[in-house]
Amino acid sequence: MRFFNTKKGLFTLGIIAGLGAALLAYLGNPKNMAFCIACFIRDTAGAMKFHNAEVVQYFRPEIVGIIIGSFLISIFTKEYRSTAGSSPVIRFFLGVIMMVCALVFLGCPLRMILRMSAGDISAYVGLVGFVAGIATGAYFLRKGFSLGRAYTTKKENGYAFPLVVAVLFALVIAVPSLYAFSEKGPGSVHAIWYASLGVGLLFGVIAQKSRMCFAGSIRDIILLKDFRLFSVVSGIFIVMLVYNLATNNFKFVPFGPIAHAQTVWNILSMYAVGFCAVLLGGCPLRQLVLAGTGSSDSVITVLGMFVGAALAHNFKLAGASAVAENAAKGIKAVAGGPGLNGQIFVVASIFVLFIIAFLGLKKEKTR
Repeated sequence: MRFFNTKKGLFTLGIIAGLGAALLAYLGNPKNMAFCIACFIRDTAGAMKFHNAEVVQYFRPEIVGIIIGSFLISIFTKEYRSTAGSSPVIRFFLGVIMMVCALVFLGCPLRMILRMSAGDISAYVGLVGFVAGIATGAYFLRKGFSLGRAYTTKKENGYAFPLVVAVLFALVIAVPSLYAFSEKGPGSVHAIWYASLGVGLLFGVIAQKSRMCFAGSIRDIILLKDFRLFSVVSGIFIVMLVYNLATNNFKFVPFGPIAHAQTVWNILSMYAVGFCAVLLGGCPLRQLVLAGTGSSDSVITVLGMFVGAALAHNFKLAGASAVAENAAKGIKAVAGGPGLNGQIFVVASIFVLFIIAFLGLKKEKTR
């Protein structure tokens, strides 16, 4: 098992994860959204009727798989730790911010990488903001930022979240009428449920063993000159690049399907996501994995992401797809992107993130 702690081992795990994402794209997931934590949480929130956007409602088995997979492997390897108490309220609102800003961009960091592998220039633009946000967060980490210490709790406390998620998914299979399902749009496009669940379980295991984190990989490069986590990301990118080239899905265009061309908002939204992820200690995928392995603080963050997904659509904060607007309006060039509500939220979020970062420094200095 030591092999998987090396760069080659982590790269291998990235290759396997990339193959899983490619398989889901092949089996029916949206080609531009083979695997996206933000989009999948948004769809699942819609299925549970947290929002009423009819085109994005589907209980995504991948989310269930990630949580259960990380839980099971952490139990098997004795890495499971039930902890809580590290600024839960702040983490909740950071989860809201991270989710809404990801939906302004139209994708989490994982989907950004997948869009990049398909030639989506707007995703590369988003990467600029994402790296800048991580660099900002890394600066505050150097200065001593912390959300405080998490404390060990009864191990049963950490069992609750995976159990609840498993029950909710069992109800999807047993009583599907309890949930909403899209008849058109991204929510209606998906692989067969057992394939999605299987790949989700695989992702959960790999993400736990590799400590996969898209923000953490860049943070480690900036702070430690450590490229090990980046090896996992590289593996996923290379597999999806090969897949897109082989299936003629690679198109070097200003924006791909389910994306927009608003450069400023692509940068600023992903800046907020990167900044937020560093303050939280992990990107959306990492938060799901930590929630599965006993961190109640990450459970709170994930709940915040669900609420953020609902807010994004109930209050019209999410970005609009340029392609979708073109098709609806019959116009050749519509930029898409966030409306005024979303733009205000992104700017306000960045302001709030700086306040939280500075307060974290002040808290450390007074100890």
